[in-house]
Order: sequence, then structure tokens, then C-alpha cells
Amino acid sequence: QVQFAESGGGLVQPGGSLRLTCAASGMIFSGYDMLWYRQVPEAAREWIATITQDGRTKYRDTVKGRFTISRDNAKKAVYLQMNSLKSEDTGVYYCNQSPPRYEYWGQGTQVTVSS
Repeated sequence: QVQFAESGGGLVQPGGSLRLTCAASGMIFSGYDMLWYRQVPEAAREWIATITQDGRTKYRDTVKGRFTISRDNAKKAVYLQMNSLKSEDTGVYYCNQSPPRYEYWGQGTQVTVSS
């Protein structure tokens, strides 16, 4: 079955950086566009970034120029490099294929930006 396992989150000060990793299994990874989402308490998950099968990227306006999504098809992994972090970037980060499937949401990885 398809599974996504996110890692790399943590506590970081404003202005700091983190690199998130999403490891995929049970799927032909190279055949899908991949997504990163973020969720904060009492709010719906919000889309952050997309990377297509051929490496084209798209970002939410609030993270453009600070976040970079990338993928390694050989490792079945998608990454999110987050720089110049702000307090409003705090949340649980998830990955999924595009379009996202409810049953494929993983545990996510917590990112907390605070001084």
C-alpha cells in the first residue's frame, strides 16, 4: 500500500532553516506530481508547494523565494528546503501525491518557528 513518511521537522528560531524529507513507498513514485501541505490547529490543511513528474515547481505565494521543493526519483523521496523561516510557517507538514488521497496522509512532521 502507498505510504508517505515525513521527517526533518523541529524547533527553529525565526530566520533559520530546515529541510523536510518525505519518503514514499508502495507506488511508482516517478509517475506522480508530489505535494507538500501544512496544517495548524483548528484549520484545514493548506497547500504549500508542488513538484511535477518532470521537475517543474509551484509555490504558495507566502513561501515563494524562501522554500524549495525537490525530488529524487531513485530514492522515492521529495524534499522541502525551508529558509528564512517565520513564525507563521509553524505547523505540521505533510506530503502526498497529486491529487492528494485522504487515505495516504501520513503522520506529518512538526515545524515550530519560535524564539
